[in-house]
Parts: sequence; structure tokens; C-alpha cells
Amino acid sequence: MPIAKIRVTVVDCPEPLRLAEFYAHILGGRIEGDADADWVDLHTPDGQRLAFQRAPGLTPPKWPNADDNSQQIHLDLDVDDMEMRQEQVMALGATALDLDDDGGKRDFRVFADPAGHPFCLIRP
Repeated sequence: MPIAKIRVTVVDCPEPLRLAEFYAHILGGRIEGDADADWVDLHTPDGQRLAFQRAPGLTPPKWPNADDNSQQIHLDLDVDDMEMRQEQVMALGATALDLDDDGGKRDFRVFADPAGHPFCLIRP
């Protein structure tokens, strides 16, 4: 029997609404909160909830280092068409961190969101 269940995944960032909008364009859903809020929720169509909490002095993680400033959390996102979805997330403001998928042999590519958090697009 589990001790607890996940209520929400919270992402620290300098601008909660901006980052919620970035992920809403990728995942869909409804945003609760405004530009002045220190906490913004994104309710996705599949029932998941991501929250974005203001952290003014956030120093983005350095992917893939496991030492100083290493990634603390990242999202793995399934996509149906890697090339098309890569183009879309880049247009939304993502930064490419590792696009070398070995000619399609590796099933993921790594990006950073506008606040610097790593996330992966993955072929299911």
C-alpha cells in the first residue's frame, strides 16, 4: 500500500504564467492564474496538473551534468512526429540541448523550456 499519491508536479521558474503558457501550447489544457500570480496551474486535457511557482533567483540546471546545478526534474513527453514537434517546441521558445538521436536510433531528443528546465520529446 502506498504512503502517498502525487497531487501535482511543481516547476520553479521566474515567470509562472509564461512557462504555463509554453507548456499549454505543447500539452493543451486550461491555465488558472495571471501574470502577477506566484503560482499558476495548468490542467491538461488528460487530467494531469502541472503547477508553476515563482522563483525569482532560479538558476537553470545544466543538462546533463550531475554535479553543480544539475537537473532536478524533467518531463518526458511522447510525440507522434519528432521532426514536426521539434519545430513546434522550438518556435514556442524551447532551446535544443541534445538533438543527436543517432539517425533515429535513439528515441528521444532533449530541450530546455524558456526557464531552462530540461524536457525530452520521445517517440513512444
